[in-house]
Amino acid sequence: MTTTHETPDTDEISEIDPVIVSERETVSALARPGHVNTDEGAQEMQARSGSSAAEVLREVGAVLRMSETEAAQLMTTGDLNRISDVGEDETMIINMGPQHPSTHGVLRLMLELKGETVLRCKPIIGYLHTGMEKTGEQLTYMQGGTNVTRMDYASPLNNELVFSMATEKLLGIDGDIPERAQWMRMLLSELNRMSSHLLFMATNGMDLGAVSMMIYGWREREEVLRFFQKVTGLRMNHNFVRPGGLAADLPPGWRDDVLRILDMLPGRLEEYDILMTGQPIFRERLQGVGVITPDEALALGATGPILRSTGVEWDLRRDMPYLHYEDVEFDVVVGSFGDAYDRYAIRLAEIRESMLIVRQILDKMPAGDYRIQDKKVTPPPRARIDESMEALIHHFKIFTEGFKVPEGEVYVAIESPRGEIGCYIASDGSSTPYRMHVRAPSFVNIQCLAHMMRGGLVADAVAVISSVDPVLGEVDR
Repeated sequence: MTTTHETPDTDEISEIDPVIVSERETVSALARPGHVNTDEGAQEMQARSGSSAAEVLREVGAVLRMSETEAAQLMTTGDLNRISDVGEDETMIINMGPQHPSTHGVLRLMLELKGETVLRCKPIIGYLHTGMEKTGEQLTYMQGGTNVTRMDYASPLNNELVFSMATEKLLGIDGDIPERAQWMRMLLSELNRMSSHLLFMATNGMDLGAVSMMIYGWREREEVLRFFQKVTGLRMNHNFVRPGGLAADLPPGWRDDVLRILDMLPGRLEEYDILMTGQPIFRERLQGVGVITPDEALALGATGPILRSTGVEWDLRRDMPYLHYEDVEFDVVVGSFGDAYDRYAIRLAEIRESMLIVRQILDKMPAGDYRIQDKKVTPPPRARIDESMEALIHHFKIFTEGFKVPEGEVYVAIESPRGEIGCYIASDGSSTPYRMHVRAPSFVNIQCLAHMMRGGLVADAVAVISSVDPVLGEVDR
């Protein structure tokens, strides 16, 4: 007698043991030729044998300002020729991230290596999927600050500032913001620049093995965040800079708190110089690493310390001044070689320049209102709500329905710690933006990684990523 064993179908197996189905599907999937567990499509780096010449050309350094003649020359000479001489059996493609602790967030890099030399690098983004621009189209202009402040979470006040300035320009009240509000915005923006660069000092030191620097950088940044908490109620993601001004005035004793920070920092920065700036091992790890030329930086749209490290003097605070930056004196710090060391040194020097600006702000801070007294965009004072039904209704409507903004479109840009952050808003006349787009410096700057890493060592990859100082919440906004 012959017994036939029939294989049950998937539904029958799932009723018996779901694990069996999972194992079978996995085995079946792995058996399929060319199967990749994680496929990001065109974003992923392909083997050179399966890539077009144009794709390889982009990966090895073609930039937007190259003429067709220059591109054709690169196709037969230079880096492309050097890479094409390497057989694929001599190289390997590896992933760095997206879970790697030194990628400063969920950033994935695909690296083609020959031994320890990086031939190609391709950043792959999109793992965070915050969707803040689309979310911003569902929130009123009054609520928008709670959204944008979470993009660059190391510099939230600058995010709020650029959004508020764009909204004010659409409303036509950008020339009516009280003087005290503008100087307060400058004060908070520069303190935020200092705290962001102090965080860079901490993480950059940690990435390079200077573990003590992580502790020291966080220690100094903590003093600034403690001041922010006193002013805004929160250490991060404040929603304090709002269309029309700010949420509240500076608290009593704020001037002494700022002076305490300014008096504390110079000695601490000198310690950084001893620990890192003049340290031979630190210099060897950064000098000549991650070099980018001025032409490449400009063509890729890089701004901030990356662009200035190449020797290009471009700072929106000086070249396209906003608020009252034209009324304060400071230097635009630039480098010479466009390497990781220049980017470190620029950020350290910018902390000192921001301290200089803050001292001038303390001397120039005027009295007056901290927000515009326009009932259309400003809620009534808290005390009035207990006294007037009209004030209560006004308060309720402005926080639930928001205020309507005239039709139009606007783009406003400011200088964040990472470069030019711009906010584009198109209004259809309602209380929510019809379209909102943020020109995030981290998103633009991160494409420089492919150029900075090419020809370097895989051991320097972390140092290069750290020198870009990306915030992935801003990249995947």
